Amino acid sequence: MKTTPFTEKHIALGAKMHEFAGYNMPIEYSGIIDEHLTVCNAAGVFDVSHMGEFWVKGPHALSFLQKVTSNNVVSLTPGKIQYTCFPNEEGGIVDDLLVYHFEPQKYLLVVNAANIQKDWNWCISHNTEGAELENSSDCTAQLAVQGPKAILALQKLTDIDLSAIPYYTFAVGTFAGEENVIISNTGYTGAGGFELYFYPKAADKIWKAVFQAGEEYGIKPVGLGARDTLRLEMGFCLYGNDLDDTTSPIEAGLGWITKFVDGKDFINRPMLEKQKAEGVTRKLVGFEMIDRGIPRHGYELVNAEGEKIGVVTSGTMSPTRKIGIGMGYVKPEYSKVGTEIYIDMRGRKLKAEVVKPPFRK
Repeated sequence: MKTTPFTEKHIALGAKMHEFAGYNMPIEYSGIIDEHLTVCNAAGVFDVSHMGEFWVKGPHALSFLQKVTSNNVVSLTPGKIQYTCFPNEEGGIVDDLLVYHFEPQKYLLVVNAANIQKDWNWCISHNTEGAELENSSDCTAQLAVQGPKAILALQKLTDIDLSAIPYYTFAVGTFAGEENVIISNTGYTGAGGFELYFYPKAADKIWKAVFQAGEEYGIKPVGLGARDTLRLEMGFCLYGNDLDDTTSPIEAGLGWITKFVDGKDFINRPMLEKQKAEGVTRKLVGFEMIDRGIPRHGYELVNAEGEKIGVVTSGTMSPTRKIGIGMGYVKPEYSKVGTEIYIDMRGRKLKAEVVKPPFRK
């Protein structure tokens, strides 16, 4: 298994470790519910160094990104970040990702850990424009410091005004004495906070500085288990569960990152445009359990008569609501908010209701 610059720290802290995307990653420390609530109420630190980072540079960078991503990169100004996806030729999604705009001819793509090689191969094979591509995944470390107290802790460590970094923007500067640290605000938890990108050689120094600065606010290390429950409470998609090579952005409710603007001939635009105009055969919805039970990935969704209408893609017991919540694809006629659906849990038909995320109140 691959390691991150923080792997030894996780083990020394007694984290429950497990393989994720080829990396030896911490799943939990004090427990998923405790870590989840720590992020909601105070501050938690996630090691997300396993994520992938690709630089796209040069005079052809923009035209390349306009072709391979679904969102309109032209609208992205320096200092801003965009959520988008790589559509494939069959109407599915290669990956969902973030695009950071540094300079007129310089962008950073942040991709999912499990898809680094797949995404890199995809970018290389579709780079007919001649953009300069650089895979810097192995020389970039990343921590996500999330929660309402995160800004109080991190502000001690930089002269950059963190309150001047709104959602989906970033700044670059000195942090904990280290230069050229990227500080961004994209959040995958819905609890506020920032992501820090830096060279692996600075990892030990930044880790210690963050925990020292956050000690008075009850800061804790948090594993991937709580990262999943936090993102699910917000209704954020996870690639491999809610999105994959067979799910289209229109089906997944990602029409808002699929821009059919003049001059943007992105991969498979005609098929996705047709889906938007004519409708789709399934839609991704959020749901809350009415009956007591925990929905899990792969459980069938059925109607009152027991006929299959879809499948659960993500599900858990909400740590803040103490009820079962989930997301799944259903036939369009069952996608309206307020519709009663049922989860087939090992032969038991349990009632749920379609709702619009976030689930966290």
